[in-house]
Amino acid sequence: MDIEICCSSIQSAANAQAAGATRIELCQNLNEGGTTPSYATIRQCVEELHLRVFVLIRPRPGNFVYNELEIQNMLEDVRICKELGVAGIVVGFLLEDGSIDTDLTRRFVAAAAPIPVTFHRAFDRCKDWSKALEEVIACGCRRILTSGCHETALEGKEVLKQLVQQAGGRITILAGSGITPDNVREIITHTGVREVHGSCKALKDNSYMETSKEEVALLLKNAIHY
Repeated sequence: MDIEICCSSIQSAANAQAAGATRIELCQNLNEGGTTPSYATIRQCVEELHLRVFVLIRPRPGNFVYNELEIQNMLEDVRICKELGVAGIVVGFLLEDGSIDTDLTRRFVAAAAPIPVTFHRAFDRCKDWSKALEEVIACGCRRILTSGCHETALEGKEVLKQLVQQAGGRITILAGSGITPDNVREIITHTGVREVHGSCKALKDNSYMETSKEEVALLLKNAIHY
């Protein structure tokens, strides 16, 4: 199993590493679905921690249909992330009709190369997940982060299982959303996924959410020693 921990700050990333995590998705503004983190945060995570850092490239909350100004902003983010030495890029693009924007996805896969690209949970808003899977594979993405087109991975476990079967090893299905130490074994057992994504957040000082070392350690234990 390969476990990815979603982190929204340098401290959360440090907590994840201290608990035994080796890979993170780095973002900010999780309460709005996640946006691109600051360059200082990316640099610190890459240079000061011993983690594979996957960076979310998303300029704003809201939908996943972008104009050319936003696209240019995102391409510059990708360029800088490559210079900083990140291990992966996370993006997602849809058309107005809810289908995958294959042209834009290919454009970003090419821009990120040779760094692998994960297509994020914009996938869960697509109108036809089976067709979308084939399109994302054809675009050259290495992973799809998905909850099986449901609110949580547990609720979407039947679709996740079908995605794994249809993918047939051509792309990695990364199960995410609502994954906890209590349900991770059920999700792995039922779906056959080999990678999971969890946030493992806990309230800090009654004021904000931060990655919990204890939750990460328990998630890793329950998933890796499955």
